[in-house]
Amino acid sequence: MKLSEQVKPISYLKAHAPEVIRGLADNQEPVIITLHGEAKAVLQDIGAYEQTHETLALLKVLALTGKAVDEGKVRPAAAAFAGIRDRVKKAHP
Repeated sequence: MKLSEQVKPISYLKAHAPEVIRGLADNQEPVIITLHGEAKAVLQDIGAYEQTHETLALLKVLALTGKAVDEGKVRPAAAAFAGIRDRVKKAHP
């Protein structure tokens, strides 16, 4: 569905709230709400919202990892796992 078809004025939301909410779950497309012709809010199904936030969290981890690699803050996997094993042995002798 085209995004332009998902733009609704707030008056439409007020008059058709249950229908709009059901539609969010059915088609997984967000609805853009306008006030005086200007986009002001986005309504999104909770599952799609959670998925978006999980994706953003993974992208942040990837960005931080890339930054660490660029800064040379890495070491070979074997060394990292050896360090973890040493810490575990010290914590649980």
